[in-house]
Amino acid sequence: MYIAMNRFKVLKGSETDFENVWKNRNSTLHEMNGFRTFHLLRGPVNEAENYTLYASHTVWESEDDFVAWTKSQNFRDSHKSAGTGKVMTAGHPVFEGFSAVEGA
Repeated sequence: MYIAMNRFKVLKGSETDFENVWKNRNSTLHEMNGFRTFHLLRGPVNEAENYTLYASHTVWESEDDFVAWTKSQNFRDSHKSAGTGKVMTAGHPVFEGFSAVEGA
């Protein structure tokens, strides 16, 4: 199992807009080999730096399946308008990938 996460620092006041982008997107992840599940996670508010932490979280059968998605037309199509709308984040997302060592 492979878990791919992107962490986003969403500017205070942009949380609803950010969530709506994800909720209203046309996702084709379910079409990809090895895709298991997706979650958008809301984390803590950082008052000092004026952002709310979010993470997109996908679970894949393998890292190879995830990498294949990143090289696919589905990936290009789903990211083609990234960064063209209202600025809602402080900087770029931070990617973290994890291979399962143990699990139920």
